[in-house]
Amino acid sequence: MDLTTIREIIFPDPHNGGIEWREGDAWLAGGTWLFSEPQPNLRRLIDLRAFGWAPLTITEQGLEIAATCEVVKLAALKTPPEWNASSLIRQCCRSLLASFKIWNTATVGGNICMSLPAGALISLATALEGVCTIISRDGGHRQLPIQDFVTGNHQNVLRNGDLLRKVDLPAAALRKRAALRRFSLTHQGRSAALLIGTLCPREGIFMLTVTAAISRPLRFSFPDLPSVNELRSRLEHEIQDSLWFDDVHGSWEYKRHLTFYYAEEIRRELAGEARS
Repeated sequence: MDLTTIREIIFPDPHNGGIEWREGDAWLAGGTWLFSEPQPNLRRLIDLRAFGWAPLTITEQGLEIAATCEVVKLAALKTPPEWNASSLIRQCCRSLLASFKIWNTATVGGNICMSLPAGALISLATALEGVCTIISRDGGHRQLPIQDFVTGNHQNVLRNGDLLRKVDLPAAALRKRAALRRFSLTHQGRSAALLIGTLCPREGIFMLTVTAAISRPLRFSFPDLPSVNELRSRLEHEIQDSLWFDDVHGSWEYKRHLTFYYAEEIRRELAGEARS
């Protein structure tokens, strides 16, 4: 869609300090949402590609994902063999409702900043204990876990002019065993429920991440693998009724049922039990 109110597109100099943020500005990365509907309040786009951020960087500490990294590049990433949980990367990328054009243009940062319940890269980053780095208008940096970044349906902690710089996934989380369950009403449809479980091979810590069925991501941590009753009780008590996301992709009662069902499937898989 043409954005007829845009008067200027700028390409910032990465070596020339910050940007004077104005009313009517917007950051431009992939632009797949930005150009999908009218943006009558916008006057200027700031193209993030000018910063030249490396899309993906593997280090001893883990994986650094630039906000401008395209989904297709993340999905194609070859990871160290000891990163057992890296199988989640392609699974979550494939969980996005997207055409091949979107697949090749949309960015990781765009998916996270949209902050939709079904944002599959939010699910990935939360399950793998991702930490995001945010650049504020004055050039300052702050960090926080992804599960604290998203605060609700299409809501997050970004202030006007803030910029998501990157997401870091720690190597310790990537080395864990992992299991994913997802449901949508149609084969290529938006997720109604997406759950990911991880199990630390050394310390035995079990984590379960719940997304899509609720308005913001939640991650539950247990010192060891819980029993079926312990897991269900924790979910029942800590997922407030107001968090269940009721929309055309499923009622909140249905999504609640899916969440409990898949949580137990994940628990059993990581425990090594056979599925019923």
